[in-house]
Amino acid sequence: MAIASFNGFGPGSQPGEEDGGELQYMEMPNSMATFAAPILPEKEEVVRLDAALAVLEAVAGSLAGHHANAENAVHDLSGLDGANLDLVNQVLGEGEVSIICGADLQAQESVLAGVWRVRRTGADGRLARDVIEVGPFPSNVLARAFAGCRNALALPSAYPAGVFNAPPLLSEICDHIPLVGPGVEPHVINLSLLPHTEEDLVFLDDLLGRGHVAILSRGYGNCRVTTTGTRDVWWVRFYNSTDAVILNTIEVTALPEVVRAAPEDVADSRQRLLEILGAYR
Repeated sequence: MAIASFNGFGPGSQPGEEDGGELQYMEMPNSMATFAAPILPEKEEVVRLDAALAVLEAVAGSLAGHHANAENAVHDLSGLDGANLDLVNQVLGEGEVSIICGADLQAQESVLAGVWRVRRTGADGRLARDVIEVGPFPSNVLARAFAGCRNALALPSAYPAGVFNAPPLLSEICDHIPLVGPGVEPHVINLSLLPHTEEDLVFLDDLLGRGHVAILSRGYGNCRVTTTGTRDVWWVRFYNSTDAVILNTIEVTALPEVVRAAPEDVADSRQRLLEILGAYR
């Protein structure tokens, strides 16, 4: 499951500075399939693929048992041979959300919302772990999202020339970081509706820092989400069909809603998977 890469801001999406410098953002996943019903083999073609069907039945069971406070269920695929793995790949397909976490961890939501394919590679680049995870978002990605990041921002005593609106925004961010927790709504700062200079954006980007996670979500149009180097602070950007930014926000939250599988979607995924498996019973 290769995921290509692109820049978080497309060329020309922000005006260059007078000295020729440009805002540079971490590489993002490039493209992914939008939803399409999987093309599945006929019943007689899977008669010897009991291992794959058993895994998929177990995934259906995890979907049935999932609830808001449940830990993600993990189903290891390392024991499957090529033919069984091919069937799992066909059933899962590729859905709306792609994730890169550091150099060794990738996740792809399947066509079944809340069912994720999570792969980790070793230092040699070879596949080290291949699992299906059932839950709102891959747990390993979330656990590593802010690993090594600062827990708070130290506000500077002076600001560079051209920085006007960044200082109050930074104070607002600092005020909300300690509040993040279960049941707390995300705090969203809509930069698209606020006056700001190019210097404000550069300063915010430099001070917040760069994180480990890059996400592409097509569930609500073309949305690209990245972690910063500051705990629980995310950049969330929406793009139009010409790759121009139409909404630029900073979210202070444990996980932006746009990349989280909703409970009703998880329930719908169980029904769809049961319908698929019903054809093979």
